Amino acid sequence: MSNYEPVIGLEVHAQLLTESKIFCGCSTRFGAHPNQNSCPVCMGFPGVLPVLNKKVVEFAVRTGLATHCEIARFSRWARKNYFYPDLPKGYQISQYELPLCRNGHIEIESNGGKKKIRLTRIHMEEDAGKNIHDVRGDYSLVDLNRAGVPLMEIVSEPDIRSAEEAGRYLKNLRAILQYLEVCDGNMEEGSFRCDANISVRPRGSSEFGTKVEIKNMNSFKAVEKALEYEIRRQIETLSEGGKLIQETRLWDAEREITRSMRSKEFAHDYRYFPEPDLLPLIIEEKWIEAIRAGLPELPEQQKERFMSEYALPLYDAELLTSRRDVADYFEAAVKSHPNPKAISNWVMGDLFRIIREKKLDENLRITAWPIAPDHLAEMVRMIDEGKISGKMAKALFLEMLERRESPDRIVREKGLEQVTDAGNIERAIDEVLAGQPEQVSDYRAGKEKVFGFLVGQVMKATRGKANPQMVNEILRKKLGN
Repeated sequence: MSNYEPVIGLEVHAQLLTESKIFCGCSTRFGAHPNQNSCPVCMGFPGVLPVLNKKVVEFAVRTGLATHCEIARFSRWARKNYFYPDLPKGYQISQYELPLCRNGHIEIESNGGKKKIRLTRIHMEEDAGKNIHDVRGDYSLVDLNRAGVPLMEIVSEPDIRSAEEAGRYLKNLRAILQYLEVCDGNMEEGSFRCDANISVRPRGSSEFGTKVEIKNMNSFKAVEKALEYEIRRQIETLSEGGKLIQETRLWDAEREITRSMRSKEFAHDYRYFPEPDLLPLIIEEKWIEAIRAGLPELPEQQKERFMSEYALPLYDAELLTSRRDVADYFEAAVKSHPNPKAISNWVMGDLFRIIREKKLDENLRITAWPIAPDHLAEMVRMIDEGKISGKMAKALFLEMLERRESPDRIVREKGLEQVTDAGNIERAIDEVLAGQPEQVSDYRAGKEKVFGFLVGQVMKATRGKANPQMVNEILRKKLGN
């Protein structure tokens, strides 16, 4: 395996978050009844004409600027010709030789440093419909709700050298699209789809090997597993003296293998030619600059700021900025109480656990959090001020989750506030020591483990409310005397 090097390029189709389709006014809403969101334009009736959705172009320009692309002031639509039941016109309106965006890049973390994955192009196109096959194989149905839904195709250069790098690239790209609010990034619903082109070559060689395309991967984990399998398959084939063919293969998630689908098409197979029903796309510089001025802070910039402004480690900063809703929640909490690391720990630990258990992030954007950010911040403040202990905070967190009320109110109602009065703690310790003469003697005879037992007895006597640090200090002092 070490004698070969993988060469990977990714093609991502991102569905844009417009309310209507790219060339007609039909809704893009997911989950409608079959063929409900369709009209003569997206059904390919003779004589109908496409009308370009301006918001699609704006979203594509926004993405191009965020990924450091050159934005073409002049680009052209093209017809990509192929015949399939879910493509009613017999062609797809796309872009070919003159795309909207070129020569960008996305940065990823690789081998402890930064690596740029170059982007060849970003172009706009319409989606096809969906074929639904009868389980018995008697017939197939076509749902054209998706036909004409706007897509961006984002094509990387073959700069990726491992399945892990591919996963990082996809996660970074999805985060950028989500921050820009141009795509929700939901792979399961098909709004963020990835095809991988992969070959292997002898390590140190500059020539590319035979390229294979992999399709049907609907999660980051599936992409990484499919690439790992295909890397092994290609290396084993070449090592045994076999030859690889240029083909398209499908990822079989159940068997965790790739299997051959068809021989790979070439660009000339699609007989591209300029789309006669749409004028070339001319974009004014003034509009591009207006879009640039409206760009939000992007994940990479925010990650660097979280490390510098909040002194967070790389792991925390990466996780918190992987999604805009999480980053916004964290910052709202820190604004209420400036203890970034403690708040980060609670978000990444207990809060994420609840979100996973309750499946609150299925749509990849949480609008109604189980605990409000100011409530989480208030709880952390109470820990910092010694009003509650860390152990009590765990119980309080669950109460907040159930009641959706402020921690201060719950603590007052339940009488959970930590005892920090030295006199009260001292009286509890005196009672415990008076009732445990043998353990006191054992401790003074050098049995240090007894100390933990005595601390536990004091906490039990105060129903867990005594400040543990004060208990330790006062107890040691009394035992020493």
